[in-house]
Amino acid sequence: MSNNNSHNHPTLTGKNLLISIILNSVITIAQLIGGFISGSLALISDAVHNFSDVISLIISYLANILARKKKQTPQHTFGYKRAEIIAAFINAASLVLIAIVLAFEAIKRFNNPQSINTNLVIWLAILGIAVNGFSVLLLKKDANHNINMKTAYLHLLTDMLTSVAVLIGGLLMKYYQIYWIDAFLTLLISIYLIYISWNILITSLKILMLFAPEHIKIKDVENEIIKIKEVRNIHHVHIWQLNEHDCHFEAHIEFKNDVKLSNFDSVCEKIEAILAEKFHIFHSTLQPEYNRDDSKEIIIQD
Repeated sequence: MSNNNSHNHPTLTGKNLLISIILNSVITIAQLIGGFISGSLALISDAVHNFSDVISLIISYLANILARKKKQTPQHTFGYKRAEIIAAFINAASLVLIAIVLAFEAIKRFNNPQSINTNLVIWLAILGIAVNGFSVLLLKKDANHNINMKTAYLHLLTDMLTSVAVLIGGLLMKYYQIYWIDAFLTLLISIYLIYISWNILITSLKILMLFAPEHIKIKDVENEIIKIKEVRNIHHVHIWQLNEHDCHFEAHIEFKNDVKLSNFDSVCEKIEAILAEKFHIFHSTLQPEYNRDDSKEIIIQD
């Protein structure tokens, strides 16, 4: 028996994502050209990060469009609800990989500091702060309730902070000729990228691997359900997240007596109420059993 209680989540339009894509494409080209002209590794790093943002924002934009498609088909019974989780995983993984590459390049630059055109670095850093700061404001609201938008938001936020660091580095190089600061800032940026991306990477991976949400303990679910007087036990339980919001539950329910179908429906309603109220699970599939010769373990090794 399946329960499809309606529960609303904010609808995202994707318009702000599209604006951010255009703005970040412009700043990426400007910083990449400026980085090569000025000789600044930090500025090139910021440009590469911005380029990854453009790619990730495009992925997020397409995922947002797919996720809003309501149509489900016999071949796509869940529709495109997982598109945004896949996008979040790709975006977080790309940030980690880029951070590792930048850290490696920064370490090499420590041994060979180079003279840099600081004026170009400073002005392009200011441009990066302005563009990414505006994009961050555009996505901040949606980032509070959507993991895909959160990764896009974090991409842009880290780019803004990167530009701040590049600006500080440019000023130090211009007025104090501390050229090693370029590599040092690049290394700090890399560490920060890994720090902010790791949790999203692991969270999205767990959802893709169909792990149960960490806040739901199967034993707690079992203890609540067997309080129902008609239920002898529950077994063969699966709990997983389809996406960031939708959690699914399935189980075999063994009854103490050989009940009628109408009695089973009544018990199902009680179970669905428990799942919704105590565990925020709104989708369930329950299989009734009576004196069936099968394993009664909660988790069955398939």
